[in-house]
Amino acid sequence: MILTKICGLGTAETVDAALAGGAAYLGFMFFPASPRNIDPATAARLARPARGKAKIVAVTVDPDDETLGRIVAHLNPDLIQLHGRETPARARDIGQRAGAGLIKVLPVAEAADIDAAQAFDGLVDHLMFDAKTPAGAAQPGGMGARFDWTIMAGRRFERTWFLAGGLDPWNVTEAVALSGAPMVDVSSGVERGAGLKDPALITAFLEAVRRA
Repeated sequence: MILTKICGLGTAETVDAALAGGAAYLGFMFFPASPRNIDPATAARLARPARGKAKIVAVTVDPDDETLGRIVAHLNPDLIQLHGRETPARARDIGQRAGAGLIKVLPVAEAADIDAAQAFDGLVDHLMFDAKTPAGAAQPGGMGARFDWTIMAGRRFERTWFLAGGLDPWNVTEAVALSGAPMVDVSSGVERGAGLKDPALITAFLEAVRRA
């Protein structure tokens, strides 16, 4: 069974669609440069129906201690997703401060980029392999970029890992088949515009994953 994370949720309707479709992880974005950015109090309200049904993920980019504290105080996430340049030492510190599990995102453009996982494998709960964004991009992900999924085939890690980057309802089945991914993450691929999640696309994506 392939597990799915719907990332960058911002409305009750999209949270309901994710839960109804069987998403295992719900991601809430805390990064001002992202069109999916929301405040911790809003995230906490939206996440309330998901408690006990799906894992709550706080998506961050190099969070400082103050930001982390606000997120934890309001949302109390199951996992903190690290989407920046966090070192293994900083990742460990964040996990201890938050009292939460960790997902570390690694940007990938070629097979050699996967080697960076060695420093985090076993330290974090899950790795996530996402397409590397262009130099100078305002966001580290969520831009619909994809990489060659075949370079993940046969890779083994201590924990289950996510495939991300450019996934949508029409290509996720192929992506899983080519990469062997046990988990997938989607954001822009279920939007009708930047940051505008579409409940129908979320439903379609989750149905496609079930067929994968």
